[in-house]
Amino acid sequence: MTDRESISYEQARDELAAVVRRLEAGGLTLEQSLDLWERGEKLAAVCAEWLDGARARLTTAMAARDATDAGGTGGRGGRGDTAKTDGPDAADAPF
Repeated sequence: MTDRESISYEQARDELAAVVRRLEAGGLTLEQSLDLWERGEKLAAVCAEWLDGARARLTTAMAARDATDAGGTGGRGGRGDTAKTDGPDAADAPF
């Protein structure tokens, strides 16, 4: 089991922030500092794994949406089209 499977992104991020605060506060022995640094490196790697996984999921979802849009809807009004319209004047709105 990897650390990513046993700890959530939020838990890893929060613990990493606590590690950084402890290191910045000082007053630790060299051994304590090294232990904290090593834990921080592991936590940073776990956060990176979670973020890479999230990025991959988003890329997959966007590709699927684009494939659905390209499947004959011309990119307008397909299931992946998130534009909202309230009527014929909506396209002329300044925002």
